[in-house]
Amino acid sequence: MLGSLWQTFKDAVLRFLKLKSPKPHIQWQAEWKGFLEEHVEFYRQLTTEDRLLFEQRALLFMHTTEVFNGAEPASFEDRLLVAASAIIPVWSFPKWHYFNLSTVYLLPAAFNDDFQCGQKDSLYTGMVGTGPMAGKMALSRPALYQGFRNPNDKRNVGIHEFVHLIDMADGDMDGFPERLQAYRFAIPWFELAEKKMKAIEKGRTNIDPYGASNKLEFFCVASEYFFERPQMMAKKHPKLYQALEDIYQQDRAAIVADIKKREKEICVCGSGKAYRECCLPRD
Repeated sequence: MLGSLWQTFKDAVLRFLKLKSPKPHIQWQAEWKGFLEEHVEFYRQLTTEDRLLFEQRALLFMHTTEVFNGAEPASFEDRLLVAASAIIPVWSFPKWHYFNLSTVYLLPAAFNDDFQCGQKDSLYTGMVGTGPMAGKMALSRPALYQGFRNPNDKRNVGIHEFVHLIDMADGDMDGFPERLQAYRFAIPWFELAEKKMKAIEKGRTNIDPYGASNKLEFFCVASEYFFERPQMMAKKHPKLYQALEDIYQQDRAAIVADIKKREKEICVCGSGKAYRECCLPRD
């Protein structure tokens, strides 16, 4: 049943994009589970059933979005991390498709406006295109990996850039995702964002200072914080956490708390071992 629903969803998306069956056809590889297990904490926290859904959504993303490492097609490991960056923010919206993205370019380091690395002004680690560059994203490959390597620093450039695309999906890049949340909530959100941005400027918060740049960047920076350190945000910034929980329809703090609790409990299989050392899903 799950397989047929997945195929129906995939076919519908491909028809919408007016794409024929992708060539070459990508099939899920068993070793990719291990890669996601090792690199993506969000994936590790999922149930076995939800991991399957995550894998299917990653496959769909890889079928519909090209990823290049320089001028060459990116490795599947690279593509999996890009896919994970795309899926995490819209996990609670299974029919979401990034219609405003066709290609992702991975660069060897930070880059400038001309996508040159190693220059004095090569300061960007991520960028989404507008105008002639619409539908394209550029990411520093090392920064992409670092974002998943350290899941506790409140920074993930992949998630950051995909949140920009979510914001842009309503046709207006303004720091509020109307495709996910009704516009009537925009004014309270902007008021909260303004308050938090002023706190950042005064050094009174642990939110990344880059979030004070403008409302667009605040939304992305706050989202990175929400997905990487949800319990900390819920404690230190409860109103901000609640607003992002409403937007993304994910109570990340409760999910993480439940996982930590279950990890310490004795496994129900009767082994006498802690759940985290016994039957906690890891494959």
